Amino acid sequence: MANGVLMPKQGITVESCILTTWHVKVGDVVKKGDVLFSYETDKSAFDQESEFDGEVLALFCEEGDEVPVLTNVCAIGAKGEDVSSLSPNGASAPASAPVEASAPASAPVASAPAAPLNPLVKPVTMPKQGITVESCILTKWNVKVGDQVKKGDVIFSYETDKSAFDFESEVEGEVLALFCEEGDEVAVLSNVCAVGPHGEDASGYAPGGAPISAPVAEVKAETPAPATASAPATPVATANEEGKIFASPRAKNLAEKLGVDLSTATATGPNGRIIERDVREASVNPKASVAPATATEVKAEVKAPVDVKAYKDEKMSNIRKVIAKNMVASLSTMAQLTHTISFDCTNVMAFRKYLKDNAEKLQLPSITINNIIVFAVSRVIKNHRDLNAHLINGDTMRYFEHVNMGIATDTPRGLLVPTLFGADTMSLSEIAEKSKKLSNDAIAGKLSPEFLTGGSFTVSNVGTMGIESFTPVVNPPQTGILGVNTLETRVKLGKNGEIIPYTSMALSLSYDHRALDGAPASRFLKDLKDYLENFSFNLLADSKCI
Repeated sequence: MANGVLMPKQGITVESCILTTWHVKVGDVVKKGDVLFSYETDKSAFDQESEFDGEVLALFCEEGDEVPVLTNVCAIGAKGEDVSSLSPNGASAPASAPVEASAPASAPVASAPAAPLNPLVKPVTMPKQGITVESCILTKWNVKVGDQVKKGDVIFSYETDKSAFDFESEVEGEVLALFCEEGDEVAVLSNVCAVGPHGEDASGYAPGGAPISAPVAEVKAETPAPATASAPATPVATANEEGKIFASPRAKNLAEKLGVDLSTATATGPNGRIIERDVREASVNPKASVAPATATEVKAEVKAPVDVKAYKDEKMSNIRKVIAKNMVASLSTMAQLTHTISFDCTNVMAFRKYLKDNAEKLQLPSITINNIIVFAVSRVIKNHRDLNAHLINGDTMRYFEHVNMGIATDTPRGLLVPTLFGADTMSLSEIAEKSKKLSNDAIAGKLSPEFLTGGSFTVSNVGTMGIESFTPVVNPPQTGILGVNTLETRVKLGKNGEIIPYTSMALSLSYDHRALDGAPASRFLKDLKDYLENFSFNLLADSKCI
């Protein structure tokens, strides 16, 4: 009895796949493990191996077709068996006829046996950044095949749903192979490349038999020479009568990421379909994908006025998408309210000046006003447990015994909030040193994901940029966040009616009104104001001071 071969379902949300390449034809004899066809989802590409022995009796779709998952794509069985019942929707098999007897029989296409592991080659795997992380996006290769790397060299950059990182090499040698491309979602602990002595075979380390990137020299050899002025324009993507351009899902995603117009890409895929390599070529060599302008066109372009309506669309980074999702969730699920209070910063400024002037003598690190704010909040908030808490599922309060302070940090990749665990147990110097390290690691993309969760309250300081007042957004499931504003000069009346100038700072508290009311939120701000206005005295009275 003939067997149908289904299009696999790669992931819960995948409904269809593109069949990119047939590795067999009708009449071929295959064995278990032979590669029948290649296909791709919107995220990755795969080879489908046969689960049956027998002859390929029919192919039910063609290269480039988008095939629903769990649909028969071909049939395998004994020669001459009827496969009409296996054909999807009763369709007849394509006119891909068996090889005529007079034609020389071609050998069946079989997958090559797995290459043995070469002990001289060292595979480089995608790190596992956190217990819950199952895959990462490889965002950028910093090396190519043939490059020499040393320990500590950055091989590639990658990101999780929370942060971005650079991967530094732990081995030395030549980059022998790259097993994935920029933009690929790679399972953690999977091989992404191989390093070893020149000329060594690294094919045994390719995950799932994935193709290995060719050395640069080979790529250059295959690159066509640039067209001369008299040469006809390079063909671009084919389109149907309605002008629709055919492109694989991976190609579309990459085009959106790189900002490439698909109409400028040269289609090299099956049936005139644009595939991922076409988009990459168009991104680095756009002139090769469009016809050169005539002299008349060039002259017209020079004289054309500036297009004041011109714009450029760019896809958001993964981290930006996560931030957007969290902010929308925060504002749409919480009853948020913001209170603002100002305090006399005279004592804080005087104390900081004393520490700065005596830093060498006291052997202290550089201590900022924000460090002082964090220190003060970590002491005061312990008397306001509704703000040092999480609201779980809208009906359960989780109160923390210690203060795990989130410190909002502006990074090149977006807003990150590393957590200073146990801030209430630290001295001012410890807060200054550890918060600086957390922020620096977040900016450099080296922060472990464990430090991006678990915060019980957050401090966000934009006062250094001159912001006088703002409404910070609560980081769920936390119940509050404190915004630190800029220093301002104000005046007050003295005992004898004289006008006295002083330095003031405003603090903005956003809180979840579901977890606490306005009165207790206001009491927290008042207690924090009193603590800061008497800062030097409170610090000396604290068991953990400088």
